[in-house]
Amino acid sequence: MAQSIVILGSGIIGVSTAYYLSQSSPASSIHLVEPSPELFASASGFAGGFLAADWFSPSVAALGKLSFEEHKRLAEEFGGREKWGYSRSTGLSYTARKGSRIGKRGDDWLRQASSRSDTAVVVSEFADGHTGLLGPEWLSRSAGDKIDSISEEGSTAQVWVRSVTDSTQELNTCLERGVQLHHPARAVSIDKDMRDELSSIRLVNTETNMVSDIPCSKILIAAGAWSTQVFSTLFPTSQTKIPISSLAGHSLVVRSPRWSKEHEEKGCHAIFTSDEDGYSPELFSRLGGEIYIAGLNDASLALPKFATDSKIEEGAVSKLKKAAQRLLGTTENLEEIEVVRKGLCFRPITKQGTPIMTNIHDENLGGLSTRGAGEGGVWLAAGHGPWGISLSLGTGKVMSEMILGKSTSVDVERLRP
Repeated sequence: MAQSIVILGSGIIGVSTAYYLSQSSPASSIHLVEPSPELFASASGFAGGFLAADWFSPSVAALGKLSFEEHKRLAEEFGGREKWGYSRSTGLSYTARKGSRIGKRGDDWLRQASSRSDTAVVVSEFADGHTGLLGPEWLSRSAGDKIDSISEEGSTAQVWVRSVTDSTQELNTCLERGVQLHHPARAVSIDKDMRDELSSIRLVNTETNMVSDIPCSKILIAAGAWSTQVFSTLFPTSQTKIPISSLAGHSLVVRSPRWSKEHEEKGCHAIFTSDEDGYSPELFSRLGGEIYIAGLNDASLALPKFATDSKIEEGAVSKLKKAAQRLLGTTENLEEIEVVRKGLCFRPITKQGTPIMTNIHDENLGGLSTRGAGEGGVWLAAGHGPWGISLSLGTGKVMSEMILGKSTSVDVERLRP
């Protein structure tokens, strides 16, 4: 009888891992656990959906390429353009020159540890009287502004990330295969057998308080920004500290008459720029007439108990609306755009700027052991920062291989602290 595998966290990383596990393991032995009252209520539901193949540091490069290829393959296999808005995209750095107090480049954030440092390749610089301006029609720009291409053709793409009431193709497929979803449920403790080896995990339904025990020998913690709390709850005597913190980020989804179905055949665009308020807006046009605006982040906002407890700050929303007004060319009262959704999510980040994908050794579990010979273990997959959607499928595939004791599709040794 196959031993159950419990995945704590049903965001894009957890669901992707369950998807790949269910291809070779009995689906009924795979359990997804999500405590939040709504699915995809944080980073997985409020992200921009931007995909990149090669915007990563060396330790993440192979994983990024694998994940990008998997996104493309699944989109071709399941009709991704129609079902989740998969489309080619072009990455652009936009710098407003004339009358602007903005001094830094729009792609400065790409030069951090988690991104490649040589992304910008100058394609065109606007000049007075220039016609046929580079870039999307929905972007407001003036003579003297500058746009640099920062993506090679075929290396970036875009998907929808819908509201929290929508599910993903991977989750639907998992459930159809027989993967068991426990929602809303929270893992509160683990139990061990007479050999002090992990034998089961206890869940509490967060609505009814009903308790259930799932016999299991393998656990994956993929709870995003909540992964540290999950680990300390299950292994209270461990001295190990999971090095993951949270970074809050506000976002808006808007509609503009400048971005409609007639423009979609030209492809989506990802715009990286800077704002007078001192942050770097990111704008992503998506199929279906939506434009996503984000880039306003705050590490000081406390992580809520549940993702649905997040409190949107209207001051942040106002700043994003101001950016929309400038970049989308709207009127002062934003009459030309419709705000479809306001969002606040908490991204899991690490000091290195790279995710953690690893088996947590028994000596770090506070006196608990796991079964040997590949029959047990505790794993961690979190800390993807703003790259959770982009790296999701590669992460799910590699974590499923780790959990099943197989050779991994790409080398992620440098992502094991």
